[in-house]
Amino acid sequence: MPSRRERANAIRALSMDAVQKANSGHPGAPMGMADIAEVLWRDYLKHNPSNPLWADRDRFVLSNGHGSMLIYSLLHLTGYDLSIDDLKNFRQLHSKTPGHPEFGYTAGVETTTGPLGQGIANGVGFALAEKVLAAQFNRPGHSIVDHHTYVFLGDGCMMEGISHEVCSLAGTLGLGKLIAFYDDNGISIDGEVEGWFTDDTPKRFEAYGWQVIRNVDGHDADEIKQAIETARKNAEQPTLICCKTTIGFGSPNKQGKEECHGAPLGNDEIALTRAALGWNHGPFEIPADIYAEWDAKATGASRENDWNQRFAAYAAEYPELAAELKRRMAGKLPADFAAKASAYIRDVAAKGETIASRKASQNALNAYGPLLPELLGGSADLAGSNLTLWKGCQSLTHTDLSGNYVHYGVREFGMAAIMNGVALHGGFIPYGATFLMFMEYARNAVRMSALMKQRVLYVFTHDSIGLGEDGPTHQPVEQLTSLRSTPNLDTWRPADAVESAVAWKYAIERQDGPSALIFSRQNLPHQLRDAETEAAIARGGYILKDCAGEPELILIATGSEVGLAMQAADKLTVQGRKVRVVSMPCTSVFDAQDAAYKQRVLPVEVGARIAIEAAHADFWYKYVGLEGRIIGMTTYGESAPAAQLLEEFGFTVDNIVATAEELLED
Repeated sequence: MPSRRERANAIRALSMDAVQKANSGHPGAPMGMADIAEVLWRDYLKHNPSNPLWADRDRFVLSNGHGSMLIYSLLHLTGYDLSIDDLKNFRQLHSKTPGHPEFGYTAGVETTTGPLGQGIANGVGFALAEKVLAAQFNRPGHSIVDHHTYVFLGDGCMMEGISHEVCSLAGTLGLGKLIAFYDDNGISIDGEVEGWFTDDTPKRFEAYGWQVIRNVDGHDADEIKQAIETARKNAEQPTLICCKTTIGFGSPNKQGKEECHGAPLGNDEIALTRAALGWNHGPFEIPADIYAEWDAKATGASRENDWNQRFAAYAAEYPELAAELKRRMAGKLPADFAAKASAYIRDVAAKGETIASRKASQNALNAYGPLLPELLGGSADLAGSNLTLWKGCQSLTHTDLSGNYVHYGVREFGMAAIMNGVALHGGFIPYGATFLMFMEYARNAVRMSALMKQRVLYVFTHDSIGLGEDGPTHQPVEQLTSLRSTPNLDTWRPADAVESAVAWKYAIERQDGPSALIFSRQNLPHQLRDAETEAAIARGGYILKDCAGEPELILIATGSEVGLAMQAADKLTVQGRKVRVVSMPCTSVFDAQDAAYKQRVLPVEVGARIAIEAAHADFWYKYVGLEGRIIGMTTYGESAPAAQLLEEFGFTVDNIVATAEELLED
């Protein structure tokens, strides 16, 4: 029977061979962490290669995602749909084995990793989702939700600030089924980390409230196994297992050095490594007895079958709970959601309130929240300003995680990345909030939501210079352009309470990507619409006000500037001008409409166009053309009352009218 070391060496061999064949990649981490992976995956990880989406599987995250050949080797060896030819195609176009693990490309990859620190953040999200779901659904005698989250992470993840944010919160919430393995090899790209990273990492995690297991020999299976046993016994604290490892383990001339971090070992060194490891097999050759030892299909099927029997007993005693858990894990909305949400939108239109869109957002949550037990909300310490707490909110605490609201603290980046993990886990639709300006802190995690096409809802309030006296440090200018230019992300900036309710409904119903909902601090006037116009809001851009015949001027606006555009149109109409007002709450949704609809809203024959938005001006040239006009921001704001700022920067009816007259005279 192959020894543990021989099984681990299969990972090392596949990793160095694939990197060498691609002439690109990172062999050091897979070779260094192979022994840890062998113990975890063969002795503890609960999974079924034949059903990678089994709901109660353990989640495994490779936070140091540059070591992707580690997870690809594990998936291949244990029996997932990942062939040896897929490994030979490492880092090639359209392969199942991209340079960093990517969710959706490879069965068994739970999340996209590569931006260091976000994998451990996703892991916190997985563990949080598991614990909340267990609190909501488990019943005495029925532990239907009961799995662990295991994370591998390296020095780079530890140095990234996001690791501080999320690990601090994980300790506070007592996420005891989160177990992280720190690959403490002392090496990063620039060399030995002692020149720039001398933190006492174990003390740091103890201060967070984690259980810390120090000085584990990452190449000693018995020590690794003992550490995992200790970690699994502690249900009250997440655990950090600090593993001392040698990067590039087995390479006679490159192990322990940065040379093997991000470059192929080279054919000569690989030959020496094979000899040093006693691996007497050719490239990509794995002996049958080692394959047999790694194969997890039978064990996985048995574990899932056992769970299915337990779930059947649960369903017999709690049929409604069982049906609800299945619905939520499938990502399906309640059957009556669409109809009830549409009825709410009609009610909002009938009320016709003039309120801030952040308040309209809260009203929408009060309407939709009771329909959606899967909503898991939160805010980065701004709940009272973002208005993300609704009447049915119950805050999560260390002692009670059965609720539906997370107080993330001032951790915008951590919040966004944790939400990605929650969404990937299943069973929840996460939403989280901060000021639009501080989207910048969360930016890379927002991008990862879009890259992975996850239903994550971002609530960004205080959306322009209209927030007033806090000044340019808090007044967003370029952020809307950044969000709108992000593929797969829908960015909504509603003009009133009706558009806000539509935006929430659309974002909740969307299953193929995230949405950013942008709301104002100041009150916005209600806009009158007939039923057809109201229905058109969901198309992203629509004619809010029209004229008889073909317009000679089109005003395009979003959010708080739609009211200004309507007033300016009224004034221009009195002067005999034929003006159309287009509200454009979501440009990406509008852009996805058919050509005929877009032509009806923005006919190419009408070249006189003005875009009005209290944000960066340059974005709007795609709609007004180079000959059009844009009333927008080209500088940062100032500290002053909102009304003074809007006048100072030209967001007035008189300026719109003057700009229109100048444009029409050309």
